[in-house]
This record gives sequence, C-alpha cells and structure tokens, in this order.
Amino acid sequence: MPSLAVHYLPQFVAKSDLAESVVVVVDLLRASTTICHALAAGAKCVVPCLEVDETLTKAQAFDRSEVILGGERGGQRIEGFDFGNSPTDYTADQVFGKTVLFTTTNGTRALAHARLAARVLIGSAVNRSALVESLASAERIDILCAGTGGQVTREDILAAGGIVDELFQRTAAGQWQSNEWAEAAHREWQELLTTARATRRTASEQFTLDLRDTTGGKNLLAIGYDADLEICAQLDTLPVVPELDHARGEIRLP
Repeated sequence: MPSLAVHYLPQFVAKSDLAESVVVVVDLLRASTTICHALAAGAKCVVPCLEVDETLTKAQAFDRSEVILGGERGGQRIEGFDFGNSPTDYTADQVFGKTVLFTTTNGTRALAHARLAARVLIGSAVNRSALVESLASAERIDILCAGTGGQVTREDILAAGGIVDELFQRTAAGQWQSNEWAEAAHREWQELLTTARATRRTASEQFTLDLRDTTGGKNLLAIGYDADLEICAQLDTLPVVPELDHARGEIRLP
C-alpha cells in the first residue's frame, strides 16, 4: 500500500526519514507560489540559496543581465535584490530565459531539509492539479510544510490538506496509508470547503478569507501585500510541477 505523510514542520521529521520518498515542499506564503509563477513565466530555473551571501556569491558566476536576484527577509525585499518574494514580480517580461537566484526565510530551508529525498517537488495551491497528476503513481509521498520561524502555520496545513484532498479525489482515499497529520490536514481542508458551500463562495474565495486569519497572512497584510493572499489562494491555475535537480541545485520544469 502506498504511503502518504504530512509533516507540519521540517524539524518534525529527520532528513534521513525522507530518503527514497517523493517530497513535496509547501511554503504557500509565498515561496512555493512564487517559484511556480517564475517558472510558468519562462524563467530558466530557480536556484534556492540558504543565505543572502550565498546568493550574491553565486551571482558572480553569471553576467548580471542573465540573473534575477530574488528573495526576502521578514517578508520584505532584500536590499540590492531585484525582487522580493511576491509572485506578482515574476512576470515573463522580467524573468523569461533568466536564472532566478532565490533566498527566503523558510522555503529554501525546507528544500535543504529534503536533500536526501528521491525527488523534491514544489507544491502550492496554484499548481495543485498538475502536481497531483504527477504524484498519482508514487509509492511514497511526504508533504513537508515549511512553517514560519520554526512555528507551525495554518496556511501550509491548509495547502497540504488541499493537495491531499485532490490526491484522494483522483485515486482512492483507501489506497493510501496516511499518517495522522495527513488526515488532520485533510479535515482542515474539508472544513474550508464546507464553509465555502454554506456561504456560496468558491474554494479559492474561502481560502483567501482563511489566509487573512493565518499568521503568515496577517504578516503580509501588515506590510501591504494584501493582493498576494488572493494570488496564493488560487487553485489549479498553473500547469507546472517544479522539481529540484539535486546534482545541479536548480529547480526546473520537466
């Protein structure tokens, strides 16, 4: 029986326990969503970097016109970088054909935690359908939530639950041996859908409202990124499945 697990934070699962698994890294607000948007807009690849200095060092290997420096600290664009972590920045006219060197507070660290996995994919709401289609034949899936500053975040749990729900819809829920956190995340998503139906909202509309009450959502509202919440809550809008190439340290499309 294939296995499915959700981990609410990277520190809740040992790196070695992710070996041989297909790991889906979820940092809904906003690294996962931004990476999907950048690659959908034609970026050559996204190179995740843990630290600002590492990003600047890697940039020295390129002609400056070939790269985009992207990332955030505290939700804000890093001084001297081209863009922050808003998906609205990564449009085709800005990133097409370019390498994006990318560092964020939580998302790139979650990616590093999954470095022993057989495959590492990027998961978000916007690419949920395409992602699940690529996962349907997997024998072992671990959904790794990035969290924020070492704290569990409801936005990542809801996104994970949405992915689990779509996986169950496309296959048979009973065919999966799920851990308790996958079941809990799925229940959270089901409750969101129930509220959406009761209030005659779409799932994306309800998701946007729910995100406004999460820790990450409140942080973005406080610094003026209200529009990003709606973008990050859109479901199944991008047909991309970003995957980390371990050998090259690059996130690319197949």
